[in-house]
Amino acid sequence: QLQLVESGGGLVQPGGSLRLSCAASGSTLDGYASAWFRQAPGKEREAVSYITVRGTRTDYTPSVKGRFTISRDANKKMVYLQMNSLEPEDTANYYCAAGPVATLSMPNLYQYWGQGTQVTVSS
Repeated sequence: QLQLVESGGGLVQPGGSLRLSCAASGSTLDGYASAWFRQAPGKEREAVSYITVRGTRTDYTPSVKGRFTISRDANKKMVYLQMNSLEPEDTANYYCAAGPVATLSMPNLYQYWGQGTQVTVSS
């Protein structure tokens, strides 16, 4: 059974950077698309980015395009989210997910989810 564990969250000032990591255990991410979602207090869960099964294509929600970059290691055991130029609006709990289809609009297609890592952007 694939398990996902996120790390790398924390407190950062506006304009700063963080890199989130998602570690796969029990299996690898081979055959799965991977994605990052986030949920701020009082708000609905929001898709942030995905990388396709083969790692050949990525996509981002408009509010993070040009600032965030998703990547996956060659061993398909880690997924990363590099976050630059962070804004207070990026404050949320960030979740890693894996599933058979890469999509930003259908989170229910992701079968596996991590527990989340908190990102707080504040001065």
